[in-house]
Amino acid sequence: MILRVTFCKKNYLRYIGHLDLMRLFHRSFNRAKIPLKYSEGFNPHPKFSIAHPLSLGIESEEEYMDIDLDYMAVDEFMEKMNEVLPDDIQITKAIYLKKEESIASLISWAFYEINFDIIKDKSKEEIEDIINTWLCKEEIMITKLKKKGKKKIERQENIKNLIGNIVLKEINHNNVIIDTLIKAGDNGNLKPTNLMEALNRDTTLNIDMDSITIKRLGLYAEKDKNIYKPL
Repeated sequence: MILRVTFCKKNYLRYIGHLDLMRLFHRSFNRAKIPLKYSEGFNPHPKFSIAHPLSLGIESEEEYMDIDLDYMAVDEFMEKMNEVLPDDIQITKAIYLKKEESIASLISWAFYEINFDIIKDKSKEEIEDIINTWLCKEEIMITKLKKKGKKKIERQENIKNLIGNIVLKEINHNNVIIDTLIKAGDNGNLKPTNLMEALNRDTTLNIDMDSITIKRLGLYAEKDKNIYKPL
């Protein structure tokens, strides 16, 4: 049976990498005596996967994981797992799937809160006007590095269609908080760091790039142009 769960990843544990996170969950499954299923073959692996792994240093309130296991009550699973997991990585929700569909294939959008300082104070209206004018550009180009064998090749990419929206959430003197919905997954992917680099490059916001902190608030699927949570 496939159990789909959401979990948070906060504070100092935002610096744990994806492979270490997978190892942490594997050890926690063993400690909690979760009846996890394994792949067949010479070197069997535990059957669980995390959708759209976070970049190092980014917090999250809602990550998704699919786990293949023999049935156990959802409440029992959450209680046992949260007893052995660190306080800053906790299971927040879980449900058995009626239809098995890979979580990684479903994710289309990621929702972020981005906190940053600007070098010179601006009003709410000024900031909103700057952002909206930028979003109205025909093209928003970034440079990406692509590996080809041992070589790294630069290529230009237009990210305009990868940006769902940017909403000014809060401003306090030179501190700004925005929410943004950006593409994630196989059909287009934009890193929030690339978004902020382009926003700072193309506008007069004058962002202190060292001040940026990023939190992922959620991941979303899309069907027939409707965006929804996959749990």
